[in-house]
Amino acid sequence: MTAPPVKRARWVDFHCHLDLYPDHAHLIAECDREGVATLAVTTTPRAWSRNREMAAGANHVRVALGLHPQLVSEREQELGLFEKLLPEARYVGEIGLDAGPRFYKSFEAQERVFERILRMCAEQGNKVLTIHSVRTVAKVLQHLEKAFPADRGQVVLHWFTGSAAEARRAVERGCYFSINSEMLKSAKSRELVEQLPVDRLLTETDGPFVLVAGTAVRPVAVSNTVAQLAELRHVDPEEMRHQILRNLTMVVS
Repeated sequence: MTAPPVKRARWVDFHCHLDLYPDHAHLIAECDREGVATLAVTTTPRAWSRNREMAAGANHVRVALGLHPQLVSEREQELGLFEKLLPEARYVGEIGLDAGPRFYKSFEAQERVFERILRMCAEQGNKVLTIHSVRTVAKVLQHLEKAFPADRGQVVLHWFTGSAAEARRAVERGCYFSINSEMLKSAKSRELVEQLPVDRLLTETDGPFVLVAGTAVRPVAVSNTVAQLAELRHVDPEEMRHQILRNLTMVVS
């Protein structure tokens, strides 16, 4: 496994779908040029090998092996491929649960897949997981407590939308949280993010799904998120930037 994308990085985008941009290769080069330590998540196991091949020469891009909960209804059969590829993957994501109206019908299958992935990761150990938890934070934490002991790897909750009580439970479990610009738009979300321990924060874009002025954000846009977090926490932006980098080091070391 290649080294973690920390050395000489200036920024962190811990959850981005690089392969869903039209200029995938250019974006990888941009991450290197701008020093954005980027976790390129995948939505299906079949996408992982090509993503890894494209990022093979990158200094700051790492690729995560994923099976997105929103695709479980049509991709559950790829779980065998996931298991075959997992020994080669340090990073795992996007995985998780989604109980939104469009995907609730597959929730039983989602839970089955999620628990199996967690058990595989626990068996192998030293994995870093980025987890989707739409309307399912309590369920996600329940599965983690059941199938993925805290000493078997690190967990980052991507685009966290749970309650303050669920956030406290996640912190007690040892989870980190990746924050994007969309999460800082509402007063309620800002209040929740403000309460999270600063040493558990990472930044993300979730591009290309987050838009600014109708255009998909790119990994370098995390610089704006760092500035917003600094303002929210009443610290200097450079201090917040260095804190995020320290947090990344803790997650991937």
